[in-house]
Amino acid sequence: MFNFEKLEVWPEAINFADSVYTITRTFPETERFGLTNQMRRAAVSISSNLAEGSARSSRPDFARFVEIANGSLFEVVSQATISKRQEFLPETDFNQLYSACEKQSKMLSGLRRSLLESLSQPSTPWRGEAERRRLNQKPSTTA
Repeated sequence: MFNFEKLEVWPEAINFADSVYTITRTFPETERFGLTNQMRRAAVSISSNLAEGSARSSRPDFARFVEIANGSLFEVVSQATISKRQEFLPETDFNQLYSACEKQSKMLSGLRRSLLESLSQPSTPWRGEAERRRLNQKPSTTA
């Protein structure tokens, strides 16, 4: 299992992209290369940025990718609003999508905050883990 798959927010992002694909299937054919494509690409970008960011060597880099993922989420909100106003997206679907966006945004913000807050702690998580293991080792009893 890859690191990003262990994040609570990643499967939510995958589910969100599935929802966007389902909702946009009802859009007019004339929007195939317009809002349909834009919304799908932005929705897919969320989980993709989480995956790519998790491979970065530093927490600030990862936090930046989480920020980009949140920006993609906001794109979907904007595009969904336009879709609703153009009567491509029924009010009930819009409300469901909007609620999912709010949930996803909170999760992304929490992840970003935790990545950045860990920088202000005295030891890095990797060093802290090594120290914990060292301290928990039993002293050797050689005669």
